[in-house]
This record gives sequence, structure tokens and C-alpha cells, in this order.
Amino acid sequence: MSQELIRYVEQKYAKKDVPQFEIGDTVEVHTRIVEGNKERVQVFIGTVIARSGGGVREMFTVRRIVQGEGVERKFPLHSPNILKVVVRRHGRVRRAKLYYLRDRVGKATRLKERFKRKKQKVQVAGEENNNQNQAQSAPQEPAAAGAE
Repeated sequence: MSQELIRYVEQKYAKKDVPQFEIGDTVEVHTRIVEGNKERVQVFIGTVIARSGGGVREMFTVRRIVQGEGVERKFPLHSPNILKVVVRRHGRVRRAKLYYLRDRVGKATRLKERFKRKKQKVQVAGEENNNQNQAQSAPQEPAAAGAE
């Protein structure tokens, strides 16, 4: 009963359009900053090194290098102050947490890019020969009359 009640209350605060990104992706996090009566948007660009929690409590950690120093920020995914998360690049990783990047310096911190795989056409063994025979048996067009 209490779990259902908590889930019901949390539903109200969850974002409907949760951004799709994964560990290793380079993202732009647009954050609303309020200073006195002024409001502005600050962009934090970096690599997602961790995701934790679940539901409304989900957090993600973004790391970047600023003037030779590593800077990490943890953002609540469902916060109203997070305006949007834009994926700039998809990184190919084999870990759930990329804490090992903290020890790396310079070009060693780069991750390989992940591309979408193209669907390969599956051919049956007999079809391959038929396609070649059809191409060979197709009539050749005669050369243009002006070429002679």
C-alpha cells in the first residue's frame, strides 16, 4: 500500500518527455539558473559517466575538463530546472559507470563514437545465384546510332 501511495505522489512530479541518452554520450544540459530576480539558461557540456536511482529520483553525472581541471556535476533527471538535454555524440562503452575517466588525461579521455547499425539484407543461398543469372541474361541495349 505505501509503495503504491509513493508511486502515485511521484507520478505528478515526473517529466513526461524524458530525454533518451546513455552512458558515454556527450550531452548538453540546459539548466535554468535564478539569480535574484533574473533568470538565465546555463549550458553544461560533457560526457555522461554515471546514472543512478530510479523513477523521479534518477540522477545522472556529467564530466568535462575546464582549464585542465576535471569538473563533474550531478543533475536530477526530472528536475524542473533542467530545461533540456541534447545528445551531441553517442559514445561506445562497455561499462555502466565510467569512473576510470577520472584518472585519464588529455586524449585518453576520448571515447569511440557509436553509430547505428544498418540492417543487412539476408539472402537465401539459392537466391544469390538467381540474381546473378538474371543480370547476365538481361538483353544489352544497342549502342547509340550517332556513336558509330
